[in-house]
Amino acid sequence: MTTEAVKRRNEYDGYADLPGLMGLMSGDEKHGPAATSTLDALWVLYDRVLRVTPERADDPARDRFLLSKGHGPMAYYAVLAAKGFVPVDWLPEFGSYDSPLGHHPDRVLVPGAEIGSGSLGHGLPIAVGTALGLQAQGLYDPRVWVLVGDAELDEGSNHEAIAYAGPAGLDRLHTVVIDNSSASYALPGGIAARFEAAGWSAETVDGRDHEALYAAFTAPHPGRPRVVVARVEPKDA
Repeated sequence: MTTEAVKRRNEYDGYADLPGLMGLMSGDEKHGPAATSTLDALWVLYDRVLRVTPERADDPARDRFLLSKGHGPMAYYAVLAAKGFVPVDWLPEFGSYDSPLGHHPDRVLVPGAEIGSGSLGHGLPIAVGTALGLQAQGLYDPRVWVLVGDAELDEGSNHEAIAYAGPAGLDRLHTVVIDNSSASYALPGGIAARFEAAGWSAETVDGRDHEALYAAFTAPHPGRPRVVVARVEPKDA
C-alpha cells in the first residue's frame, strides 16, 4: 500500500467518519433505510471481527464476508472506504454510469466484495456453498460471514440453506440478519427460533449496540453454524 493510501485509510479509520462518508454518496438512491440499517453491524464486523484487510483481500486464509443485502450498499461502501479497500474519492460518483460503485455491488469492480448481490435470497445459499468449498480445499480456519435482511427470509432458497447448514454442522458459517420489521411473512420475534429449529446457534441483539454485537459475533458455537439477529428501528420509522 502506498504512503498516500495509508494516510487516506488512517484518516477515515473510525466509526465517527462513516456518516460523512455516506454523505458523499448521492444520486438516485432508492434504498436508504436498507443501507443505514446495516451500518453498525458492518462496522463492528470490519473493525473488530473479520480477518481480512486490503492487503489480504486475495489471501486464501482470509475470512469471507458476503453482503446478501446488496440493494442498499451505501453503508457497505462507506465501511470499505474507511478500511482502505476502495478510494474515498470514488464515493461521490456512487451510482453514476461509469462508477465502480453501483446500486448493487459488483465483485469484479469493487475491491473486497466477494459476491455480486442485491437479488433477495442468494447470499445465504452462496455462503453455505462457500463454507463447503473451503472445507473441500482443506481450509478449515477461514470463517464465512453473510449479512441478510429479514425480508430475504421470505425467499425459499434461504430456508433450504438454513435447513441444510444446521445438520451439516457448518460451524465456520455465520449469518447476520438485519431485522427492521420489513418481512412479509415472518412472525414477530421468530427469526432466531427458525434458525434454532434447524440446529443453529442463535442470538438476538440490539443492532445499534456495538458491544452487544461484538459479544454475539464472537460467542463460541462448536459444531453449529451461528446466526445473530440484529434488531434495528422499523423500516418506516
